[in-house]
Amino acid sequence: MKKSTDDLMKILRSKHSVEEYFDENDSEMFFGTLTEMLDFYRLRGGLSKADVVRGSTIKREYCYELLRGDVSKKPSRDKVIMLCFGLRLGVDECQQVLKKSGYAPLYARDTRDSIIIFSVNNGISVVKTNIKLAEYGLEPLE
Repeated sequence: MKKSTDDLMKILRSKHSVEEYFDENDSEMFFGTLTEMLDFYRLRGGLSKADVVRGSTIKREYCYELLRGDVSKKPSRDKVIMLCFGLRLGVDECQQVLKKSGYAPLYARDTRDSIIIFSVNNGISVVKTNIKLAEYGLEPLE
């Protein structure tokens, strides 16, 4: 079972060295680039790149560029979230990907983010999430 960030903070505070913390919690840590992180989650989930493209609803060519790390332009926060849907990530993993991308994590006090969090948590597709966002007059993921 994945440890919460609060649990990791408590463990880190109790350690005498950062190496001791890393040794005991290496499965909770991620070192590397965004592309490496995306590939790690894709492979761990047993997904092909085509699976991620379909699940994310990002245009095929652009999504493949994102997965390869070949994009000269930084993907938007929405595109990163859509990749998380395609990778079938949970909320905690989605938060890690957003942070690694340089974006703010999803925020439960924000109406739009709350809908996205609920959708990610319950395996709801991007399309159905966008329908729910529209019901509240909010911008779709695009």
